[in-house]
Amino acid sequence: MKVTVFNGSPAGPNSATQAIADAFLKGAASAGVNTQTIYLRDEKIGHCRGCFACWFKTPGRCVQHDDMAALLDLYNTSDIVCFGTPVYTWNMTAYLKNFVDRLTPLKAPKIQEAHGHFDLEDAEAKTQKFVVLANCGFPGEKNFDVLRAAMACCNPSLEVYRNCGRLLKSQDPAVQEKVAEWLTAVEIAGAEMAAGQTVSPAVHEALDAPLMSIPDYVKYIQMG
Repeated sequence: MKVTVFNGSPAGPNSATQAIADAFLKGAASAGVNTQTIYLRDEKIGHCRGCFACWFKTPGRCVQHDDMAALLDLYNTSDIVCFGTPVYTWNMTAYLKNFVDRLTPLKAPKIQEAHGHFDLEDAEAKTQKFVVLANCGFPGEKNFDVLRAAMACCNPSLEVYRNCGRLLKSQDPAVQEKVAEWLTAVEIAGAEMAAGQTVSPAVHEALDAPLMSIPDYVKYIQMG
């Protein structure tokens, strides 16, 4: 079994996004699975050209010769695919959006409809489970609304949306203790998913727990 995180943060391994991913992958590894992180900022991925050659001329293959070919293989062979991103302008980062756009070869030019929503069929049935690991530097939940809507298209099995995201990199011992407690819940979630289970209600509740009150966090970020 393989669990792969595609991290779209420009900060790469030093990002708050990767702090979440590391905890999730640590839990998955404890269940005996292979884990890997791809830092999309370090990959050579051109923008989709909209030529549709991957549907009509070379089905399943893009005409561009870059790192995306190997990443598509990794994506297809992963049992759990994790999309990692901070919230940038209410949505995923450009690195992750570009990667998602380049998944086009996995689609087929056949329209399907579900509950009034139209999309393209998958060229082959998906077998992966999908996980969203995201953080936002602002408090509250509203800043995740656009990202939630975008990610709903992959029908994720687990969504971890961490507001007050600057706390994940805090050097304050009291904050670090609270963050460590929360990351333990992320780790357990990774272990449960890798073991083929659904994430338990208690873990879901722990994942939604606040790290700090909104007034206190506003003061925290305004002080730098």
